[in-house]
Amino acid sequence: MTNDSLNHIENYFSQVSEIATKIPIQELQAIADHLVTVRECNGRLFILGVGGSAANCSHAVNDFRKLCGIECYAPTDNVAELTARINDEGWDGAFAAWLEGSRLSPKDALLIFSVGGGNAEKQVSVNLIRAIEFAKLRGTTVLGIVGRDGGFTKQVGDAVVVIPTVDARLVTPHAEAFQAVVWHCLVSHPQLQMCSTKW
Repeated sequence: MTNDSLNHIENYFSQVSEIATKIPIQELQAIADHLVTVRECNGRLFILGVGGSAANCSHAVNDFRKLCGIECYAPTDNVAELTARINDEGWDGAFAAWLEGSRLSPKDALLIFSVGGGNAEKQVSVNLIRAIEFAKLRGTTVLGIVGRDGGFTKQVGDAVVVIPTVDARLVTPHAEAFQAVVWHCLVSHPQLQMCSTKW
């Protein structure tokens, strides 16, 4: 094992510790408050992400449904419908069309998991941007757990946690890892958790 390998591991976990101390606590509480309102109004939570964030969406849907009693869905869990929409309506509009088909309403909330939050100028995660725009038209609450500067999600969202960047080379692994840290904080939050975990 080289010194570079050990240095990487040491630096990585030092950065994890630094990021954890910089999470915006008030913004996280604001997300919790919005989710309580969604549940009280019998609204639904839709979680959107791509790549590694899409995988996080699947796990989070389970947790919000099982532990918090919130009706919750991720478009990426329905591969047949999502790919049909991509084929017929294009990738950029697939999430928005999926939400329209789900009759998105003001009682619902959209939760975005993304490394950058979407950037129209750079043509990054335009599918998330179109979904957020559609949600805003419907009067739906927009929440987010995103990295970098938060992108479009932070610009227009109602409550968005931006994972602090401490190393430009490790933005993606830290952002995606902390999506899990933050949503696990939410599903174990005393205002939200209704069912205890097994362990």
